[in-house]
Amino acid sequence: MTRISVKVDGTTYEDEVEPRLLLVHYLRDRLGLTGTPVGCDTSNCGACTVDLDGESVKSCSVLAVQADGCAVTTVQGLSTDGEWTGLQRAFHERHALQCGYCTPGMLMAARDLLKETPRPTADEVRHALEGNLCRCTGYQNIVRAVLAAASDEEEVRA
Repeated sequence: MTRISVKVDGTTYEDEVEPRLLLVHYLRDRLGLTGTPVGCDTSNCGACTVDLDGESVKSCSVLAVQADGCAVTTVQGLSTDGEWTGLQRAFHERHALQCGYCTPGMLMAARDLLKETPRPTADEVRHALEGNLCRCTGYQNIVRAVLAAASDEEEVRA
């Protein structure tokens, strides 16, 4: 067992973990943060995307011990006091989800894009979301939602 200290969604956790435990399983099974789904276990689908020290990563390809000393933001950590971000509102208002399974990863990847490129083009959005698969929507409403969030001044500042 290895001792880790990781800040997740603003709360610091100290735990003993198996060195081979994946971050996605730590988040879900140990911390009960089930908003980050296990999609494919091969890092192909992007459903498990989280923010690790400011970088978008697929948590099924990161060991929990690699997050030691880091800050992790999950989809559950996006809202503040139950208030959705502009990005979350845009996804809701533009019907950018159907079954919702890919939505956490899409939100996290889009958030990462908007941090780096506050006013992306549709092609830039598509490129940024290439590592996130959706089986339901055809992506058009997802792209529209990200573009709408980019035009929302509040979201750009967040």
